[in-house]
Amino acid sequence: MTDAAGRKEEAACQHDHPSHCHCCPDSPWRQELNVSRRTFLTSAAVGGAVLGGLSWASLATAADAELPMPQGRTPLKVLPILVWSQPKRVPMRSWRNWGGIETPQQAAKEVARITKELAGIAGTADFPVEFAPVASVNNANQVAADSPELQTADVVIVYGAGGGVEACKNFGKDVILFQRHRSGPVYLQYEIISPRFLRQHTDELALQHITFDDVVTDSLDELTWRLRSLCGLKNTKGTKILCIGGPAGWAQPAGVIPELVQKVWNLDMPTVTYEDLGRLIKEARADAKAVALAKNRAEKYLGSPGTTLETKREFVDNCFLLDQIFRGLMAKADCRAITINGCMGTIMPMAQTSACLTLSTLNDDGYLAFCESDFVVIPSGILLANISGLPVFLNDPTYPHDGLITLAHCTGPRKMDGKKIEQARIVTHFESDYGAAPKVEMPKGQVVTNIAPDFKSERWMGLLGTIVDAPFLPICRDQIDVAYGVPDKLVAERMPGFHWMMSYGDYTKELGYALRRAGIAWDNLDDVPTA
Repeated sequence: MTDAAGRKEEAACQHDHPSHCHCCPDSPWRQELNVSRRTFLTSAAVGGAVLGGLSWASLATAADAELPMPQGRTPLKVLPILVWSQPKRVPMRSWRNWGGIETPQQAAKEVARITKELAGIAGTADFPVEFAPVASVNNANQVAADSPELQTADVVIVYGAGGGVEACKNFGKDVILFQRHRSGPVYLQYEIISPRFLRQHTDELALQHITFDDVVTDSLDELTWRLRSLCGLKNTKGTKILCIGGPAGWAQPAGVIPELVQKVWNLDMPTVTYEDLGRLIKEARADAKAVALAKNRAEKYLGSPGTTLETKREFVDNCFLLDQIFRGLMAKADCRAITINGCMGTIMPMAQTSACLTLSTLNDDGYLAFCESDFVVIPSGILLANISGLPVFLNDPTYPHDGLITLAHCTGPRKMDGKKIEQARIVTHFESDYGAAPKVEMPKGQVVTNIAPDFKSERWMGLLGTIVDAPFLPICRDQIDVAYGVPDKLVAERMPGFHWMMSYGDYTKELGYALRRAGIAWDNLDDVPTA
């Protein structure tokens, strides 16, 4: 962009709102925003400390072993409980309830079957899960509240072969109620789970934390996706995410969004100031070993199949040096997530490149790396990635029309399915026409999950779509046209906030199941009745 064009764009953006009209608002360090260092550090520290005492020497030690790799998701710990009854025959009276398990031998056979089914889930699941041995009881209250198995469990699966499931509502855990019908032997709870337990002998749902969605009949697939959802939720709550330049929220007053999402998600958001980052970059640039490693990694990256360089090679080298610094910082902070404030200008003179390609390479390697430090949308990316186990794409949506919407940004991961590296042109960041950014060729026909979070953390819109094109318009470099199957007007009227989050695959059920527990409404447009 020329100086004249930049001045023209700057003039066109003059309005009462403090944000710029760019997709990536510039850093709060800009002088015209008149934010003092003290004010910035106060707002930046919402939800996390300002990290200090940083040096490249200490970070390089962590990066010596050919760069640290992030730890994966923490396994979901599950306690399965078989509740069964052992009735005694009484002459000329009803002496037993419905159900096909009423002897110790039948119960033992069912425990073995449950154990085998859960082992199958653990062996094939695309998320980490650990099952405790099946507890076989006649009443759920026989599972002591202080038992190690219950204390360490994240989720309890109650197999309601008999009565006595009532106590599980007081476990203080997420509960899934599994029952058998066609898979047999039929369970008692198949008859009474709704009127007796969920509705507590009334006409309405009487429990707040256990609902109709928590009941599974026969299907191990239905059980598995719920466990996938809860694994994602477990790994999202309390996430530590390193904030370069501090946490923020797109077009929102300083501190408001970080404080809100900390309350909802309990995020830990430590800050690294740009003064410290600038010093780290200078120190790393003076380290011949670090520079050589960055150039070697850049060479391998550019030599990978389907990769075309269309910007200066030095920009790519500098992106990989920045990548090494960010990995070192995350290792120092003991986290696998990072976000950058001031993408549109502050970081470029320091790094002598844009951060776009850096965020892309980090996401490809299993980190969670986001631009703009926009915590309106970042929690949705953390949750979606923890549910799917795949990289996610933070993007700018456009206006819906003719059954499609364009989604674009400059930081798209190339390994969106977690395995295959998509073809990419390495070009400049669009707005600055500087640095290095991937133009990823996301494949036509790919089904994608889209999330549009609201500014208040009260309602997230969901929309399933299919990639129908990956054009190269004069907009953010990673761009896709996504087709959807609902009315344009519905999308336009219901899309809140600004940024969207996207992943390959369909995870709409898992998202809704998890968000209920976070107190956020899941507005899945594909479930909205249309004429």
